Amino acid sequence: MDILIVDGYNIIGAWPELISLKNKDLSAARDSLVEKMAEYQAYTGYRVIVVFDAHYVQGIEKKYNNYKVEVIFTKENESADERIEKMAISLSNRQTQVHVATSDFTEQWVIFGQGALRKSARELLNEMKLIEQKIEKNVKKIQAKKPVTKIPLSDEIAEIFEKWRRER
Repeated sequence: MDILIVDGYNIIGAWPELISLKNKDLSAARDSLVEKMAEYQAYTGYRVIVVFDAHYVQGIEKKYNNYKVEVIFTKENESADERIEKMAISLSNRQTQVHVATSDFTEQWVIFGQGALRKSARELLNEMKLIEQKIEKNVKKIQAKKPVTKIPLSDEIAEIFEKWRRER
């Protein structure tokens, strides 16, 4: 099994699209990163964990799943780096390869020393762009193979039937 642990604010601060979003709405930037990591998880099959520092969100430690991605806000006075290091140690075993996405050079060396593989923010961004292109290509293929109905239907009626079909 492969696990990708993402240093959330580090990635937000490194991806141009998320930087501009962060300047307007930090919460939206976090949500956008989690959505992208959900696509990454669905496409690669990796288990994805996104870790955010508590100093941006005051309060107690918080864990939850969003789009099947594990999201962790560290407890107060605990950095994302500290939590990621602990997780890299605890999750690593013979059957599990841990990857850590961060551009923090010191953090990269620390986790590398613990057997985890490092991935820079730029590498993850490039990989994400490639995945999005492949997903778009697959969607276009599927849409092109969409069966033609034998009975001519207006778009409105076809949409109603499609909603009914999805509700089942």
